[in-house]
Amino acid sequence: MNYIKKGLLAVALASTLTLSGCGYNTLQVKDEAVTAAWSEVENQYQRRADLVPNLVNVVKGYAKHEEQVLTEVTQARSNVAGLKVDKEVLENPELFKKYQEAQAQMTGALSRLIAVSENYPDLKANEQFRDLQVQLEGTENRISVARNRYITTVQDFNAYSRQFPQVMTAKVIGMKTKPNFSAEQGAQNAPKVSFE
Repeated sequence: MNYIKKGLLAVALASTLTLSGCGYNTLQVKDEAVTAAWSEVENQYQRRADLVPNLVNVVKGYAKHEEQVLTEVTQARSNVAGLKVDKEVLENPELFKKYQEAQAQMTGALSRLIAVSENYPDLKANEQFRDLQVQLEGTENRISVARNRYITTVQDFNAYSRQFPQVMTAKVIGMKTKPNFSAEQGAQNAPKVSFE
């Protein structure tokens, strides 16, 4: 009986040492770090989406002739809100790209809305509009920081999960590399400026 207990103890000890060297636990920790970083990105995008209705309503009162821009902003917000965002997005590059494109559409629509405000001095002077604009600028900065943290966390996860022996463990448990943010279309092209 004593030999059986010692044998089982030896097998348990060998299994523990083998499993601790395979990177399983670290893969789990890094996977959770990616999920947490993604949650922060979502949180900041949600903050931006929450500001949009207030901004649109303030602009509506001043810029009645800018219905198309207001419609674009509202539609972009609707598109973003309609996307189901869960762990599947982090595992599926196509869904991740679709989410990224919807957010880029929202960014573009908000940029056009802010540009429209330049045509309305009374709107620019409106305290509520200025406050919302400041909040939106701060949120855009937070989005940038959250995305940067996510990019770094995904890079860390992907690099670790591709190393041996973790790559074997990742294959066995079905973990794949995570998609990451890419530059928006046209981001590599410098804007053209003309003073003529």
